[in-house]
Amino acid sequence: MPLVRETKDRIVADFATREGDTGSPEVQIALLTERVKDLTGHLRQYPKDNHSRRGLLKLVGQRRRLLAYLVKKDAPRYRAVIARLGLRR
Repeated sequence: MPLVRETKDRIVADFATREGDTGSPEVQIALLTERVKDLTGHLRQYPKDNHSRRGLLKLVGQRRRLLAYLVKKDAPRYRAVIARLGLRR
């Protein structure tokens, strides 16, 4: 399920590293995390929806790759992002 425009704009504004930033790893990870939360709730309600489950796994993998990139490039930024999002690692 796509994010509502207001939600997406709020997330981009909260995690942007500079004005007009929509592509930094922090923003991408935050957007993916919001989509993962939405899909997780959907799958709790519809446990047999395997098409959405596959999409969820793809999103989690993409987020994991972005987190791996961020920890490799700038560990303090990585720690700040996972702390703000409440991700465990």
